[in-house]
Amino acid sequence: MSLIDAWMPEAQFSEFHAVDVAAPAERAWAAVRELDLGRSWLVRSLFALRSLPALLTRRPERGERALGTTMDRLLDSGFVLLQEDAPREIVLGLVGRFWTPAGGIVRVTPGEFRAFGRPGMAMAAWNFTVQPTAGGCRVTTETRVRCTDEHARRSFSFYWRIVKPFSGLIRMEALRAIRRAAESSGRTS
Repeated sequence: MSLIDAWMPEAQFSEFHAVDVAAPAERAWAAVRELDLGRSWLVRSLFALRSLPALLTRRPERGERALGTTMDRLLDSGFVLLQEDAPREIVLGLVGRFWTPAGGIVRVTPGEFRAFGRPGMAMAAWNFTVQPTAGGCRVTTETRVRCTDEHARRSFSFYWRIVKPFSGLIRMEALRAIRRAAESSGRTS
């Protein structure tokens, strides 16, 4: 059983992506932990597009942070580290009204995430796993979303139909970046 199964065994929405990496699992794990999505023009563009509705509809609130592009920045922007089993799996959580212009992020602790049930909200669990293989390792990422009530499910469903392809692009770009970093870190100049 994976850690994400323990944190979100049932989801109404999900996506899964994988990449084979020609490097040892330890190097791939290091690449997962050091991932910087800000290096990708595609991800920067998609994040900028995501933040556009909030900029057009209101002024950002004091202390509000843009979505992060590194693990530390993700945690700073509202994600919570739910659990880590290095060098095998890491699970992040996020709670909010993702379909709204500002995302309606609610900061929670891991314990609060597990028990969260406030109406009108969605909960997301996002993991990365690294599994050794004969030729190196396989890195996967899965995103699961569970809504707390029917109204939130309907709102998120509409949003997901629009956002899912772009969400998938971000996850695939993350996996490509992890593969590049892991495979290149073993080479000498």
